[in-house]
Amino acid sequence: MNATASLALATAAFVGTHFLLSHPLRAGLVARLGQGAFTGLYSLVAFVTLGWMILAWRSIDHSSPLWVAPLWWWPVASALMLLALILLVGSFASNPALPHPGAKARASRPAAGVFAITRHPMNWSFILWALVHISLWGSPRNLIVAGGVLILALFGSIGQDSKKRKLYPETWGSWEARTSFVPFGALAAGKIPWRAALPGWIPLVAGLVLWLAITWYHAPLVSPIGGLGRTLGGPLA
Repeated sequence: MNATASLALATAAFVGTHFLLSHPLRAGLVARLGQGAFTGLYSLVAFVTLGWMILAWRSIDHSSPLWVAPLWWWPVASALMLLALILLVGSFASNPALPHPGAKARASRPAAGVFAITRHPMNWSFILWALVHISLWGSPRNLIVAGGVLILALFGSIGQDSKKRKLYPETWGSWEARTSFVPFGALAAGKIPWRAALPGWIPLVAGLVLWLAITWYHAPLVSPIGGLGRTLGGPLA
């Protein structure tokens, strides 16, 4: 098996096991193993398949990309990554989709912060990451990994809504009606006031710090990058 095929198989394993353990197999395994053991199994499978992906990705030599984004797009893509990181950081606070004793009650509250932007801020951070990376650099290994992440985050959001409707029938339908899957959809429709979308200083500051660190780290890795990496004097390959 060549390295590219190994990466494709590893990515399929990572995405596929996430779907299987999160949806059709979850209830039966939790009933049989208990929540703690199931969480351990889920984490182990994710760790092993992700490790396989990383090793397979690193084994592939840099190949000529099918496309490279024009210079003007790189700062735009960088701004989208800042939004993605703010969504990611904000998604950890009061998220009704995450396993938590108070998750059901959280879905009955007014949507605020990143949840006013989208009810799936964590998954949308991964969707944006994938779309940005696909748009910037069309190398085979990048397309395989980013494509897998895109499929996982997109269809994972759909599956999560379906699962939560069954778990929280009293609150999740109302939560879906008051929020939007597509970012800024509920705000544009007037369901949520725009002031409610202010994410607070912690997601803003933490997202900005992560964005600065990641931008600086990426600067030596890609030659066409414009914007902050060059502005700050980061070395370019």
